[in-house]
Amino acid sequence: MHFDFRNPYPSTRLPVFARNAVATSHPLAAQAGLRMLQRGGNAVDAAIATAAAMTLCEPVSNGLGSDAFAILWDGQQLHGLNASGHAPASWTPDYFKGRHGGDARTPPRRGIDSATVPGAVGGWVALSERFGKLPFADLMEPAIEIAERGYLLPVVVQQKWAAAVPELGSLPGFAKAFLPWGRAPRVGELFRFPAAARALRAIGQSRGAAYYEGEIAQALERFAAANGGSLKASDLAAYRPQWVEPIGRDYRGWRLHEIPPSGQGIAALIALGILEKFDLAGLPVDGPDSQHVQIEAMKLAFADVYRYVADPASMEVTPAQMLDDAYLASRARLIDMKQAQAFAPGNPVKGGTIYLTAADEDGMMVSFIQSNYQGFGSGCVEPEFGISLHNRGHAFSLQPGPNQVAPGKRPFHTIIPAFLTRDGQPVMSFGVMGANMQPQGHLQTLVRMLDYGQQPQAACDAPRWRFNAGVEINVEQQMNPSTVQALLDRGHRVEIIEDSYQDFGAGQFIWRAGDPRVEGYVCASDARRDGQVAGF
Repeated sequence: MHFDFRNPYPSTRLPVFARNAVATSHPLAAQAGLRMLQRGGNAVDAAIATAAAMTLCEPVSNGLGSDAFAILWDGQQLHGLNASGHAPASWTPDYFKGRHGGDARTPPRRGIDSATVPGAVGGWVALSERFGKLPFADLMEPAIEIAERGYLLPVVVQQKWAAAVPELGSLPGFAKAFLPWGRAPRVGELFRFPAAARALRAIGQSRGAAYYEGEIAQALERFAAANGGSLKASDLAAYRPQWVEPIGRDYRGWRLHEIPPSGQGIAALIALGILEKFDLAGLPVDGPDSQHVQIEAMKLAFADVYRYVADPASMEVTPAQMLDDAYLASRARLIDMKQAQAFAPGNPVKGGTIYLTAADEDGMMVSFIQSNYQGFGSGCVEPEFGISLHNRGHAFSLQPGPNQVAPGKRPFHTIIPAFLTRDGQPVMSFGVMGANMQPQGHLQTLVRMLDYGQQPQAACDAPRWRFNAGVEINVEQQMNPSTVQALLDRGHRVEIIEDSYQDFGAGQFIWRAGDPRVEGYVCASDARRDGQVAGF
């Protein structure tokens, strides 16, 4: 594909061209991965080192108590990894009755009873054992150094760090870990996390066994019990990441791949399947018609995803049914080009996150995402090892249905890595972090690249919209005012906001330009975060 490398949008960044590359939302983490590549490691080694460093560099969005997912091209084929955790053995709807309000419809949003078993560390180990080249302990070295020596707090992360204090400051372990001097660090102040260094060293030396079967597991059980929770070392010992086959759908000669449910990646596939019924390339890229039809397609996708997606064993329909071409064509016919609508689910039976990507000159490409769910997750931090627990349990339902909580069950997941191929060959490893913005970001950036030929950094820099609910959307401040007005005229309820952190996501893109040993990759990193592409 030949991109137009002019960028029509205001940007502080240019695409990076390299044969080995790492892109993520903090420079120190990207450089941690680069160190592994320079040491003779591969893209998997780089991704793991970057992920470990990100638990320190962006603790608002992820930590050592996170979940993770990956899609990997090993040089011959794609592999998917589901490193999300399951509910503790004690978690039933009855367990939550009376604990957090008698009429609660979900587990709590914060606190120890919002944390399922963390899967990210198990995911690192699984990736390393199957595809890595370097010793696992070596991959933890940059993160240990960052934790012990500290780093100066960057601009974007600091804003969300400070904003979390009123809600989370009193939760167990939070202040000790994240409020040095009794407050959030300021921009440019040094943040150290020696407890996390202790954990990372134990994880590295034991290849993860300390986390799931040893001293860290025991510490997490003690911490949970002391704070009224039921997570046990036996829950951690029972955990295993799952290798899965990515699901995919063709779009104008390309194929987008996502992790299968219980993740929301299928939303991007559904929306693309609907959009394929429209001639987007014939519409101005930033005009109201193109933006409107993309928004409506995304709404239709979410209507089905929120109704049907759960742990696969509990789903009432299959991904194949949700992606059936005739069914998606029937959904596309519901779109009115002149009027915004609030869509209900169809009937397919009849028809706080970080992202990173790494690629090496041997052709291995890794799309990896890691998250504590909402900013700082549960807000609970085990003090001995600095394990900042996620709050993914809040995504369960306590009501009957496919996503109802149950022992050992995985909840609905928002974090989704993505991968693009053409004719069975790798094209791009990419992702756009930010809760339910993720499939929306996948959709918008892909349409810009595939329908309109925009290069990755331009597609990344372009103004975005975000669907919330009903006919409510947010749009970025830099969106064309005439387009915004036209969307209002069609019945969209539009709020113009400026928030670089979550509302419009943050993407990282590595596009294969040809033979990696010759042409290499075209890479982009989102200016909505503090990150960069590092390459050589």
